[in-house]
Amino acid sequence: MEPLNILVIDDEPVICDGCRLVLSDAGHRVETHVSGCAGLDAFFQGRFDVVLLDLKLPDADGMEILEAIHGRNPNVYVVVMTGYSTVSNAIAAMKGGAFDFLSKPFSDDELNIAMERVMENRRLVMENLSMRRQLTEPFRFDNIIGENPAILNIFEQIKKVAPTDSTVLIYGESGTGKELFARAIHAHSQRAAHQFVALDCSTLAPGVLESELFGHVRGAFSGAVKDKPGIFEVASAGTLFLDEISGLSLEIQGKLLRVMESGEFKRVGATAMQKTNARIIAASNRDLKAMVSAGAFREDLFYRLSVFPIFIPPLRERRDDIPRLASYFLKLFNKKTSKRIDGFTDEAMNLLVNQDWPGNVRQLKNVVERLVILSDRRFLDIVYLLDNLQSRPGTAAPTVPKSLAELKAAKQQLLEETFGQIEKAFILKALQETKGNISRAAAKVGMQRPNFHALMRKHGISGDQV
Repeated sequence: MEPLNILVIDDEPVICDGCRLVLSDAGHRVETHVSGCAGLDAFFQGRFDVVLLDLKLPDADGMEILEAIHGRNPNVYVVVMTGYSTVSNAIAAMKGGAFDFLSKPFSDDELNIAMERVMENRRLVMENLSMRRQLTEPFRFDNIIGENPAILNIFEQIKKVAPTDSTVLIYGESGTGKELFARAIHAHSQRAAHQFVALDCSTLAPGVLESELFGHVRGAFSGAVKDKPGIFEVASAGTLFLDEISGLSLEIQGKLLRVMESGEFKRVGATAMQKTNARIIAASNRDLKAMVSAGAFREDLFYRLSVFPIFIPPLRERRDDIPRLASYFLKLFNKKTSKRIDGFTDEAMNLLVNQDWPGNVRQLKNVVERLVILSDRRFLDIVYLLDNLQSRPGTAAPTVPKSLAELKAAKQQLLEETFGQIEKAFILKALQETKGNISRAAAKVGMQRPNFHALMRKHGISGDQV
């Protein structure tokens, strides 16, 4: 817990000094006043977590000060101190809103214990408030970055399906974040307090996969030295996420279908049936309907999984989210690498937006991580990106021009979007390598200075930019 801001109001200087020493040694910030009026003025002007208040002061009534303090801020912890240790004083102080009571003279340990009680109560109150906020605040998707209409529509779908126990099938290319969306469904469901268990069905051999799903008993096969529960048991009250479900063999597909229909399964090598109540969310980067037509996926399982399908669009179909995602990943890896890169230049961001990103959000994340690791610059510019990006700028499939004018316009557009970026990067890199000396930069690349300077003007580059 953070240290407390403590105000001590007592007319005895020795009490004030003693409290300051003891509480400061414990790491708290302490302010003291020897009169009630001065102490109350300090309270109104400052921000305090705790007030140590003497009930008997020469210039003010302690109970009236207690009332004024709680009238201003009822969340402040007031610990009253008095040499007149009577039950009636304690009861009156507690009824007036005091949190605790110290009888003079009190020891250093008693004072520290009182502050520890304050801190523990404060922690519990804050945790309770946090839990209430989570229950009452609007539905949020803090871990998913995106404001593209397609993504916002997915959020609306999740709002509706999350509170149910319906099976969800998430479609999307590799790297689109299917597991992240599955976790969002779990986090906003009635099962959120229980386990979310993920399994990639494409990475395990059929025999191993069956054991992982359903568990096994001792002696079921070579190496089965003890009973092992499967993930259907582990996730029984929670959510089971089956990623790349297209990787299941037809035999395992049949067993999965039986579990989904009856909620019953057997461990490998067992004779007794077991029950599971796990909610299933499946995901695939392949067209399961086409696999059904090809006989590679069971039609009955396909329809059992497709109760509530959700399609996650590839990154190239929501390019408007790329600046937001890139900036988020930049901050993330700045923190992880203890670097301070302030952002991307406009040209660099434009280059990122125009990539095709076949690996989707995962690829963008990996690229930004690599750029942050390699960079020693304040901003990531187009020169730096062209030097370090592994893929070239992507372009949308062009429409065939219908006239010579359209052909010339298309050519000009391609020159501006592609060659123009490379040309500008060419000029910037030459200037960077010569520390902004235009004559040396022109000579280095084999150009006349006037021609080099003309390219600088064309792209709005000045020597002091590098």
